[in-house]
This record gives sequence, C-alpha cells and structure tokens, in this order.
Amino acid sequence: MPLLSVTHTTVYRYKQPVTFGEHRLMFRPRDSHDIRLVDTALIISPQAEIRWLHDVFSNSIAIASFQEPASELRFESRVVIDHYGLSYPDFAIEPYAQTYPFSYPAEEIADLGRSVERHYPDPERKLDTWAKRFVESGGPVGTQDLLVRINQTIQQEFRYERRYAIGVQTPAETLEKGSGTCRDLAVFMMGAARALGFAARFVSGYLYDPAVEDNTGQDDAAADSIVQGAGDTHAWVQIYLPGAGWVEFDPTNGQVGGANLIRVAVAREPSQALPVQGSYYGAPEDFIDMEVEVRVTKPEPS
Repeated sequence: MPLLSVTHTTVYRYKQPVTFGEHRLMFRPRDSHDIRLVDTALIISPQAEIRWLHDVFSNSIAIASFQEPASELRFESRVVIDHYGLSYPDFAIEPYAQTYPFSYPAEEIADLGRSVERHYPDPERKLDTWAKRFVESGGPVGTQDLLVRINQTIQQEFRYERRYAIGVQTPAETLEKGSGTCRDLAVFMMGAARALGFAARFVSGYLYDPAVEDNTGQDDAAADSIVQGAGDTHAWVQIYLPGAGWVEFDPTNGQVGGANLIRVAVAREPSQALPVQGSYYGAPEDFIDMEVEVRVTKPEPS
C-alpha cells in the first residue's frame, strides 16, 4: 500500500471562555513492522504544553496542559505513514493451535493474563450460547476458520450505527439490540472470543477506505455503504494465536488482517483507548457541542 495521510480533528465548543484541565491524547499510530511513521504534527488551540509518555500497553500518549481560557478547544493531528498490512493473511499458527480447542502454553498465558478473562456480565449466558454455536459439533474445528466465521457473522447479523455518546454497550446489550457502533461490535467479538478461551484485546485507530476518495461529492451514507466506519475513529479486535501473534479482526466490516487498519491504541478494554480524555472548569450548560472529523487519504504528490 502507498503512503497514507491521516488528519484527525476534534473540536469542543463552549458558550463562553472556560478553563481546561489536563487532556490525554491518543492520536499517534504505533510504529511496527507493518506501520512506519514518516511524519507527524500535533496542532492545539489554545496553546498548550505537551509531554509524552507510554502507557502500560506501550501506546504513545500526549498530555496537554493549558494556561489560558477559551471558548473553543481544538486538536488536530496530522500523520503520514508507510503501511504494510495484509488482507486475509494465511496465519502461521503453531500446529498444536491450528484446531480448536487448544491451550496457550504456560510461558504465554502468564503474559496474556487478563486478555483471556471475561469483563462484562452475562448472567443469562446469552453470549456464551451465541459463541458456542460455532463449535456445536463437539469435535475439533479449524482455529482460523472458526474466528473468520465469527467475525463475518457479526458483520452479517448486526447493524452498524454511529453513536457519539461516551461508553460502549455490553455484549449482552449489543446482542439484544442487534446493532452497535464499531466499538460495540469490537467489544462483542472480544466477549465471544474470550467466552471460547481466546486472548483478545481492543484496538482503536483509523480505517482507510479507497472508495471514500473515489466518491468525492457523494454523501456520507453512500460512502459508508462501501466500508463502514471510514471518516471517524474506528475500533476492532486483536486475537492472540500462537505462531501468528496478535491477529486483526474487524467485525464491523467482516474483514481479517490489517490491510486497511491503522493502529493507534491497543488495550484490554475500550475505556483505556479513548482518543481524547480531559476536563473543563465551568458550568455544565457552557458546553455546546463537539465535532470529530477523520480523513485517511493518499498524500498529494510533492
């Protein structure tokens, strides 16, 4: 894939100038063998002091501190990356893990830790029932085929919808509603995978859709009918497979592999991977609205 340019803009508006507490920003993609950062810029208004750190998952975090009040808070991240993700790769899974069920080796399970644990209530075991339908035969099934079928079934059975409210639905809520955001569908697949004993973690980042560039002038609904989730931050799942490592599954689009996915944050739960977290000092009614825009395109030739 050629170079990709990502512009992520978040704007908060207020009725009158307010003061701001520290803001925690997760915009910078994770350098790896399949993603290489070429250029980065972070533009913030009003002016802020920035310090950088790595969190417990080695995500790159910017902490912004403000001195002056303002009626608009604006964050704009611009990055250029080389992207080498693969689409529907043939996973190099260790022979013992090529069929399900299997057990993670002791030296790995200690580090996978809570990525295998269930984190959302399912008192009526509805998620368990949904997940176990894929292994009802009782005999061994191909691990790769099993996870691909789960991923594609979520895309087929659940309706994607945008929602900008903070937080995610539990897997049980998503199952009951039959719909959710990309965050909700990622959490649902995490829950289903963990119900079957897989280590799974939440991923937040961006989605590249070539059709968005090719459909200039069409409305967002037309563009989104091709790939769901482009034009906003996106969320998906990684599942750990011995020999293959952490493998990308995008249940919103039923896709496997990272060909169109740009990782920014990986975490055990979605609350640990929010793009922006912060506070302001003022009356609740001072807040007017927020706006988020993400554009992932091929850079213009220089």
